[in-house]
Amino acid sequence: MSESPLHDCRHAFSDKLLELGEEDERIVVVNNDSVGSSNTGPFRKRFPHRLVNVGIAEQNLVGVAAGLAYAGKRPFAYSIAPFLTSRPHDQVRVDVAMANAPVTLVGVGGGLAYGTLGPTHHAIEDLALMRALPNLTVLAPADPADARGATAAALRHDGPVYLRLGKNGEAPVLPAGTRFTIGRAVTVREGGDVALVSTGAILAEVVAAADRLAAAGVRATVLHLGTLKPLDTAAVARAAAWTGAVVTVEEHTVLGGLGSAVAETLAEAGAGARLRRLGLPDAFAPGVGARQHLLAQLGLDAGGIAAAALQLVGAGGWEGVRAA
Repeated sequence: MSESPLHDCRHAFSDKLLELGEEDERIVVVNNDSVGSSNTGPFRKRFPHRLVNVGIAEQNLVGVAAGLAYAGKRPFAYSIAPFLTSRPHDQVRVDVAMANAPVTLVGVGGGLAYGTLGPTHHAIEDLALMRALPNLTVLAPADPADARGATAAALRHDGPVYLRLGKNGEAPVLPAGTRFTIGRAVTVREGGDVALVSTGAILAEVVAAADRLAAAGVRATVLHLGTLKPLDTAAVARAAAWTGAVVTVEEHTVLGGLGSAVAETLAEAGAGARLRRLGLPDAFAPGVGARQHLLAQLGLDAGGIAAAALQLVGAGGWEGVRAA
């Protein structure tokens, strides 16, 4: 199907899922009550007998998806990210990960995407929860084309997958023609002064931060990790060795997610690079508001990321670049 520039990651997923559903009759969608009904509606309309709505029962959602996988289907379990990872975590652990069942868990609204609905709807620990489970592959695409590629890759993968999607009108940010490959990082741009490493829809802010750094005379490598697990450790180590300074950026707590994975990688590689982890501190979001408002409060917008990078490399003018 053609891709509209107005699509965000969740709509790109929906488009690709419908396309894949035409080709593979094993695909079944499982969702909960009205969550995702508009986004999975095209699939339900085209394949009414291949969509199961379990109601407001997320543990049952995961259990049903696992049972379908045991029966030879390829289920996509779709819900808001915290409802899919926190509420039914034991079912994800036992029924999906422990059984190595080919279930794709689709968590929409990763990070602060549902900012106005408050901390109950913020997915700020989902990557840590999913990354810690054996057998589970963790994907976090950056833009609509990336989401389409990640959806297809999840179907091809022989095992369970957590697919984290944005929902805030993500615009294309990766170079045209970029292919999604599980376990492979994408170098968005190259520069020898600092490496900005991110995962998921926060990449747009990271690229904008690199632009601000360039204006200040600092050249940044931008590395997008569309796969958090398995991590492309070789790409991370190369970027750290070249620049000597790494800033990780994630729409997630700094505990257990991307920053932790990169810190582990650098320590084991003996890279010796300076590291700054940007994300939510060990706390819930500082308020309720639109995603962009919360990102700015947390220093996760372009200005905050650029200022942190300048501080890390010891360049002056970080106050100005944040305010610009």
